[in-house]
Amino acid sequence: MTIFIEYPLVAVALGVVLLGLGRRAHRRVAVGAGLAWLLYGLYEMGMKQRWLCTGECNIRVDLLLIYPVLLAGLVAALVSLLRARSPHPR
Repeated sequence: MTIFIEYPLVAVALGVVLLGLGRRAHRRVAVGAGLAWLLYGLYEMGMKQRWLCTGECNIRVDLLLIYPVLLAGLVAALVSLLRARSPHPR
């Protein structure tokens, strides 16, 4: 997941995709996950530009909490989106 540290725009792009798909499919979980990824991408961009981190930022303990939450949200969003596409037998 270090790609998001090096390239925060990848996280922003993932957030925009999830947000768009969630809005199109009317899935709140996907919209919420998209917002979370978008906010994380902006946060990571601030860390990379040293706007949010003054001094030594090599030890990122915050990621121990952030990454599991983002991954859980991503999985929940994907499940929600896939369930939206599958036809419901009646």
